[in-house]
Amino acid sequence: MPSHAESSLEAGLVALKQGNYQAAIAQLEPIASSQKSGTASLQAQVGLVMAYARIGRLSKAIALCQNLLESSNPQVKEWAERALEHLKKRHKPKNTSSKNSATGFVAFDNSSSNGVQSTASSKQQSKDVMVEGTSSGTSSIPAGEFKNRYVETASTFSANSFISSTEDRPQAKPVSIYWRHAGRAKVWQPLHKFNLIPLRLLSAGTFIALFWVMREMLKLAMGLINYILVKLPYLEPLQFLYRDPSPVLLVVMIIAMALSPWLLDWLLTKFYGQREFSKDVLNGYSREAIRVIQRSCQQRGWQLPKLRILPIAAPIALTYGNLARNARIVVSQGLLEHLADDEIAIIYATQLGHIVHRDFVVMSLVILVTMIFHRLYQQISEWGDRISKGFWRWPATILASFAYGIWCLLTGTALCLSKLRLYYSDRLAAEITGNPNALTRALLKIAIGVAHDIQKQEHISWQLESLNLLAPVSYQQSISLGSIAGHVSFESLLLWDNFNPYRRWFTINNTHPLIGDRIQRLCKIARHWHLQPELHLVNEQSSTGKHQTFLLQIAPWLGIPLGLLFASLIWLIWQIAFASRLLNLKWIYEDLSFVTGCLLIGFSIGIVIRMNSFFPDIQPATVQTNERLPNLLANPSAIPIDSINVCLAGKLLGRQGISNSLSQDLILQSNIGLVKLHHIPWLGQSVNPQDLIGRHVTVTGWFRRGATPWIDIQTLQTQNGKTITSSHPIWSTILAVVAQAWGAYIFLRG
Repeated sequence: MPSHAESSLEAGLVALKQGNYQAAIAQLEPIASSQKSGTASLQAQVGLVMAYARIGRLSKAIALCQNLLESSNPQVKEWAERALEHLKKRHKPKNTSSKNSATGFVAFDNSSSNGVQSTASSKQQSKDVMVEGTSSGTSSIPAGEFKNRYVETASTFSANSFISSTEDRPQAKPVSIYWRHAGRAKVWQPLHKFNLIPLRLLSAGTFIALFWVMREMLKLAMGLINYILVKLPYLEPLQFLYRDPSPVLLVVMIIAMALSPWLLDWLLTKFYGQREFSKDVLNGYSREAIRVIQRSCQQRGWQLPKLRILPIAAPIALTYGNLARNARIVVSQGLLEHLADDEIAIIYATQLGHIVHRDFVVMSLVILVTMIFHRLYQQISEWGDRISKGFWRWPATILASFAYGIWCLLTGTALCLSKLRLYYSDRLAAEITGNPNALTRALLKIAIGVAHDIQKQEHISWQLESLNLLAPVSYQQSISLGSIAGHVSFESLLLWDNFNPYRRWFTINNTHPLIGDRIQRLCKIARHWHLQPELHLVNEQSSTGKHQTFLLQIAPWLGIPLGLLFASLIWLIWQIAFASRLLNLKWIYEDLSFVTGCLLIGFSIGIVIRMNSFFPDIQPATVQTNERLPNLLANPSAIPIDSINVCLAGKLLGRQGISNSLSQDLILQSNIGLVKLHHIPWLGQSVNPQDLIGRHVTVTGWFRRGATPWIDIQTLQTQNGKTITSSHPIWSTILAVVAQAWGAYIFLRG
């Protein structure tokens, strides 16, 4: 082969791999049409088929496949036959799009009892040839395992590429995600034993925290009821409400834990559509998953856990129960469709890890309690929306927001356990399967699938939100990571998770650990077994951050210990003055309530110090636009206090109505990806962001890079000029003034 033809071929294949299809076509077309290039011509034609398919020129791709059918090489001929079959299917009019998801997967059919079986068989037939998409279309090209050099390269592109077509969404840019499909261990040594004591202690602490929070809430409710009864005429308080509810509550929680498998069965079946999932049907999706479950249970002398499935398009998996023999492993239809055979198997292995470590016992109780309040929040919201207008809408809004607040509070009791247990289950899953790279791909594909589900539904679904605590990847992590994937490499997107020196401070209120941190650990396991890791992450090391900037970030919270130090100093001075008979302030320093005043004053001063840096003036000349979003996410040294000025355009997503009265579900869908929005309304505002959901808007505000990236809105403007202003600086000022005044009052009053 001439050297110039070889170099052009290599350049074309590199361009194809990078998703630069026009450049690939320009390089490959002359070689494909050349009769002298021999095998290079065949290789170029294979590359052109894929390039034409990616940009939607299906007729040209089909014509090239028909030419390849005449090849004397049987492997090329077989590849062309399979490619032609899929290209012709894609070329047909989309008259069944209502039953197919935007990724090309068959949707869960609740009306047919055989829906799962038929979906499983269709996926099994095409699993080795499917190229999955994250936007609104797919490109599916079969990939054979060819021995010749020209076919090996083509196979790499077709089997290991995660291609997204955007022909149905003209605003989005075409993206491609390259999967390395790094191998698994054939023989591997067990990893050193992990210390389970922290997990055990944290499980016990979670139970205690849940008990304490529920007891305090119950005592507050009982006291409020009796207070109202005392104030009302002709009524007497109920004496039993003055008793300590701790013994009764403890008994109720223990009974709920014992019955949690069956109670959760009922809740998930009635409200989420859960149903049984047979091993035979699972075998159609992942034969390895069945082997993993059976082998693990036989080694431990367990019965097989009961398998369940949820009719949810978003990929999700969870485990609940209280003993190994009555454990349930639940997966969604979306997870089965988005993941490959080995990836499904290792997700099941992670769920087995929760059973082995027994952390699922307390988590089952937590999800049972929180699911009840989340369901109450949903029901009140739907009832209030049906009322539409009238007197009862405001009470419904208040009650729904109150139920949502209780759900958040109860969920918060399990945050630490929810994070820690995933490290243990990831490690055990890798050890069971010898395939840490499959878990890396599975976590990233789950994030992509969840982001796509949010884009498709145009809001965060009730199921995703309520079951988030048990999910392998949180929806908060998935919003930006899953939607930006393809615009920059995963290695770049995960830089913040691996290098930011303060990253763990920003996961305190997160339900899941940083996905980059989890993948970093999986990569270490892969290298320990002498495997090529799926992602080439640099060894974990913190970049040198600006300590002064971080101290400014946490200034309000630093004000609290400084206020305590100030109170201690004041108390010491008063004691010395009293002992020296210079000043008698015994009436103040003996009442330690002045300490509370000092804490509030310190907190207020911290807010004021941080104010200007947190909400700088937005200058039109310095704002970042949509195209800069991937770079903002990939900056490993950024923290929220950096307050990057942005002006992004896109579609406003979120739930409508009372369920979003606190603006908890606001997302901007730009042509690059999704970004979470934070909005604080101002009193008397005639228009709310909920009124603009589904419309194209321009958001101006401050981009903040934390564990979950978000934008604090300054203004939100529609195309017709309607503008909503968010009052973050004003409310921060009000909070500082109130804390200062209250603290000064307590301090002076003594």
